[in-house]
Amino acid sequence: MVDSVEPMTDFSTKIDALLQTYERFGVHLGLEASLKLLSDLGNPQKQVPIIHVAGSNGKGSVCAYLSSILTEAGYKTGRYTSPHLIDWNERICINGQPIASAALYQTLLKVQSQIDPEHSPTQFEVITAAMWLYFAEQQVDIAVIEVGLGGRLDATNVVDNPLVSVIVSISREHWQRLGFTISNIAQEKAGILKANHPAVIGQLPDEAKAVVDRQIAALGCPVVYPQPSQLIGGWAHQGSLKYQLPLQGEIQLHNSALAIAAIQFLRQQNWNISDDAIVNGIANTTWAGRMQWYEWQGNRILIDGAHNPASAIALRQFVDSLNRPIHWVMGMLTTKDHADVFRALLRSQDSLYLVPVPGHSSADPSELATLAKEICPGLETCQVYPDVFAGLQAAQSESLTVLCGSLYLIGDFFQQQRDRS
Repeated sequence: MVDSVEPMTDFSTKIDALLQTYERFGVHLGLEASLKLLSDLGNPQKQVPIIHVAGSNGKGSVCAYLSSILTEAGYKTGRYTSPHLIDWNERICINGQPIASAALYQTLLKVQSQIDPEHSPTQFEVITAAMWLYFAEQQVDIAVIEVGLGGRLDATNVVDNPLVSVIVSISREHWQRLGFTISNIAQEKAGILKANHPAVIGQLPDEAKAVVDRQIAALGCPVVYPQPSQLIGGWAHQGSLKYQLPLQGEIQLHNSALAIAAIQFLRQQNWNISDDAIVNGIANTTWAGRMQWYEWQGNRILIDGAHNPASAIALRQFVDSLNRPIHWVMGMLTTKDHADVFRALLRSQDSLYLVPVPGHSSADPSELATLAKEICPGLETCQVYPDVFAGLQAAQSESLTVLCGSLYLIGDFFQQQRDRS
């Protein structure tokens, strides 16, 4: 048992230390370890009704919309997302509130007590098992579960009867593990679909849609393919619903439409969710680090992950609507498609300030600078800085400053901001 008089700050350190012991087992796509661990924990996943959400981009905001709507409707709603920006607690929420550090540590100890040291799970499998156990113990009415990587072999894919499965988008990402082609990646993401259970499918490339459609036909899934909502007079319109979008970017017309479609399937299953709950739930949605305006040293900067080409395209579309020169402060991981991200984001007269991503496999900023100048020789400035704050300081001007390129970089920025306050 956790010592209840121990300072709360100690729990965060203990959580980091406990989970770090499983980091060396890397990433493993497969369900055997998760199913064995969950069986030893009493199969808590069987006690939690879920909406399962996969996709290359946008799945986090779809999860945020869904959990906010369901909370507004009066349901005790779990939400599981990854990665976190600052603390592990962010991944496991009930009614929008992260799990307390003491509760997370206690839950992790319960999970750890059932781990076979001869067949140790990965870090993601451990935190995912803790999520299932916590949601079951807290008796949530429903949980919105985001896939970690892919779908078919992801540690979240251990439920046979999701209320709804959502595939938000498919683009070429994590190809090192999911396969080199869009078809390979689509096959993995379509693995969350279950026989005769409803599916909501976003706008997919033709190659991906063909794969997903075949899977839907083979499984007999009731399916909808929602069209993006229409923006009229500052309001989004989807069918008879009229609502305001709190999250930035045209892509949210697509993401919110998917969330509404999933809610409509729940209504068909006799969940009591009013139009007001949908409208108010969407209006109350927050999702940190994704096209988020942030006050820094008296300036308003824009923060977004934009860690792959598809998300970079969405970010560029949004900043184009602002009609201002852009100062990009960027860091990226080695595993990302640097050239395609630069092609999506950079334009002549833009300025680029490259920084490392601390604590992760960071791409070398000097190498990124060489690549960026080859791709966009018309850059006004292209410089390298030792850290995100030096880059932001250099970027400050009358132009718009955008911090992007990696959610880990953004998490580090928020962490340091919190530590300094």
